[in-house]
Amino acid sequence: MNSVDVLKLYADLQANNIPIWIDGGWCVDALLGRQTRPHADLDLAVEQQHEPPLRALLLAWGYCEESRDNSTAWNFILKDASGRRLDIHVFAYDEQGKHIYGIPYPYGSLTGTGFIDGQMVNSISPEWMFQFKTAYQPAEKDLQDVQALADQFGFRIPASHQIKVQ
Repeated sequence: MNSVDVLKLYADLQANNIPIWIDGGWCVDALLGRQTRPHADLDLAVEQQHEPPLRALLLAWGYCEESRDNSTAWNFILKDASGRRLDIHVFAYDEQGKHIYGIPYPYGSLTGTGFIDGQMVNSISPEWMFQFKTAYQPAEKDLQDVQALADQFGFRIPASHQIKVQ
């Protein structure tokens, strides 16, 4: 997924009244305001009420569901013929802001904004993105994301996610 694809998809979904939040590697780059690495996919957070129209629209645009053993109604991959992949994360809160369905985004974590090629996008907040990125065993790309977020926002990197100097 390149930045042009991300922004076109974002704008098209907004035009169809389907609010989304950028998550994952593109979220990190949006929060930093620059692309730091290539991205194989785009992670999107969407409220449960908007998942059916999101899915219908993406299917109409030529996306299809990628078969995976761990797909669920709240986390699945859609891909198109050109190889663009979307990792869809569905969630819901009740009227009091309590998580009641799907990916357990903490209430208030979807309050970030970032910039992709100068265009503002909704995203995970920097604090939560950092917490999410440091909550699991990191791959090399995750270590780089954590370091970049720490440098930009002043977060303290846990020992498990520090880049080892050789």
